[in-house]
Amino acid sequence: MLLSKVYRSDYSVHPGTSLAGIAGWARAGAIGVNWGTASSHPLPPPKVVELLRSNNVSRVRLSDADPDVLLSLSDSGIAVTVGIPDLMLRTLNSSRKAAESWVHDNVTRYFPAGGPRVRIEYVAVGNEPFLSTHGDQFYPYVLGAATQIQAALTKANLGSKVKVVVPCSFDAFQSESNLPSEGHFRPDINKTMIQLLTFFSEHRSPFFVSILPFLSFHQSKNISLDFALFKGTARPHNDSHRIYKNSFDLSYDTLVTALYNAGFPQMEIVVAQIGWPTDGAANATSVIAEDFVKGLVDHMHTKTGTPLRPRNPPLEVYILSLLDEDQRSASAGNFERHWGVFTFDGQAKYNVDLGQGSRKLWNAQNVEYLSSRWCVVNDNKDLSNATASALDACSVADCTAVSPGGSCYDIGWPRNVSYAFNSYYQQHDQRPDSCYFGGLGLITTVDPSTDTCRFAVGLWTSHSSILVLPQLLLMSSLFTTILMGFVFLT
Repeated sequence: MLLSKVYRSDYSVHPGTSLAGIAGWARAGAIGVNWGTASSHPLPPPKVVELLRSNNVSRVRLSDADPDVLLSLSDSGIAVTVGIPDLMLRTLNSSRKAAESWVHDNVTRYFPAGGPRVRIEYVAVGNEPFLSTHGDQFYPYVLGAATQIQAALTKANLGSKVKVVVPCSFDAFQSESNLPSEGHFRPDINKTMIQLLTFFSEHRSPFFVSILPFLSFHQSKNISLDFALFKGTARPHNDSHRIYKNSFDLSYDTLVTALYNAGFPQMEIVVAQIGWPTDGAANATSVIAEDFVKGLVDHMHTKTGTPLRPRNPPLEVYILSLLDEDQRSASAGNFERHWGVFTFDGQAKYNVDLGQGSRKLWNAQNVEYLSSRWCVVNDNKDLSNATASALDACSVADCTAVSPGGSCYDIGWPRNVSYAFNSYYQQHDQRPDSCYFGGLGLITTVDPSTDTCRFAVGLWTSHSSILVLPQLLLMSSLFTTILMGFVFLT
């Protein structure tokens, strides 16, 4: 296969190249973050924006278009990608009116006549609709939805200011040999992908893609940990005399080849998701995550590109993610709730330069917590049913840290039961009835955390209702039982 065209076209300025395209190259390697809000008690949006600005993060990708989040980004100067959920694609595909309504409510209103209050640069149509586990549930509607959103933006005179993109999953492209030279898009989506790439080319939109070396390492025995972490000690992979020293370059060039084979060798690429989790699986730790993100940032700053795209790194890279999200789906693995560079309450897990000019990250300030109270198992009770109660708690609350490979896995029984009880208790705003568990729960002011296992205290949010009063703690067990019956029956 001849790939020389890929090299030349990617870093040479050709006649007809737009000024926007040249400006894009100038910001090649820009680093942003994903800001997800799948949390039971999210950090208030103004606090998150303070966190972004204190760490000089200049770009953020949102999974949706939450109005509170967008309003908090007003006049921040932060470049924003807003998202459209997969579940909306079918409606948008068939309804121009629905597309115009969405654009009005979620884009146009943030572009006042005096200038953009929210610097929206991209509208992401869907969130990895090509993911293989979705089957054909979403991707047949992607092109139609993207076309409708583009038309609505054009009607609103925003067609040249806001680009329409579609975030593609890491499994949208593949190579049977695990080598870049054989990269191609999945056969079942290839036709749709070519149509979509044509749309991107016509509107000068980049290709948004997830590249997750953690998953490549987690799922494959062919990739070493050092290779995933940009370590100089890793054994390189040789592909037709091209040397690959890390997993990221290997995956990236597999996509480059897939784009070339589809007929789009000059398509700019944005890495919409890349990161390393810190809990919920083996090798998901803060120490390893720090190594990965530092390696990634250093790699981007060198602007050396990859073997197939030398001197031309991705246009932008968005780290997954800014904060942990305890309501994120864990169907792919318990690590899914622990991608954050920061904990759910905005405290740095490790240090890395996200743009602040140093390795030290700034934590969120003046965070409002619930009271310093925890729910633990009452050791003076018969604990024969404690495990069953813990499982009930974990069916609602987040217990991923006590799963195999998690940071709290080794605390043992019944402390893992206490972890489950406390997770449920904090998620329910420390209501006294949420620490009952048939009489097995006990509210304490003594922090049960260990050096490696944090028993969190929840955040104060607008819906928090603190009912912990001395007289309430003295309620009769009968009244508490009635309350608990109501909670679990509803």
